[in-house]
Amino acid sequence: MATTTTPDVQPQMQPDVQPKEQPKTAAPVLTPSAIAKVKEIMAQQTPVPSGLRLSVVGGGCSGFQYSMAFENGAGMMDKVFDFEGLKVYVDATSLMYLGGANVDYIETLEGAGFKFDNPNVKSTCGCGSSFNV
Repeated sequence: MATTTTPDVQPQMQPDVQPKEQPKTAAPVLTPSAIAKVKEIMAQQTPVPSGLRLSVVGGGCSGFQYSMAFENGAGMMDKVFDFEGLKVYVDATSLMYLGGANVDYIETLEGAGFKFDNPNVKSTCGCGSSFNV
């Protein structure tokens, strides 16, 4: 009777797979509700602006604040992102802080507004309107 032997099979170790960090130049993401609300507000402006500027400015209790403003065109150092026809302008410095951030528009019983969910933020202030990286 012939006997067969199987080779000693060692389980292969899988390397730890870490989630990839968003690159600092990744685009911020606007949710469909944020896009719709910005378009709605833009349509009420005279003249109608060409897009939305997202930026980070110094200030607040934690050091930085988000800023949203309408613009009539991109600056020389701006990255331009298109969200369903909405042009969003972000300057190079702000992009370092906004890369991978999620911007949503929410309506609750307590109020309505734009909410930033930013993976780059290390801490926020008590009022929630400023942050630190």
